Amino acid sequence: MYQRDVLLYTRSHSLNSWRAKRFLRRLGYHFDIVDTGRDPKMLVELSKAVQHKVSVPYILVSERPVGGLGIVRRLARAGQLEHLMREHL
Repeated sequence: MYQRDVLLYTRSHSLNSWRAKRFLRRLGYHFDIVDTGRDPKMLVELSKAVQHKVSVPYILVSERPVGGLGIVRRLARAGQLEHLMREHL
């Protein structure tokens, strides 16, 4: 399956981070993980980059901010996540 690059910011021992990984895997998407628990400054830098406060899990697709698990679930239900993962391939 061809898809855009997906980066998932997570924190070890976070239930929502685990849920986000499981959700993306069930949909068949591949992703790289950044564990912010190892370096909390990563989350601060991400917040600056997307120009609003973020929490984990947080998903970027081809370096574009998408949002947290709730937003990704809504996009999937609306059929927009598939388009986002594949646009311009």
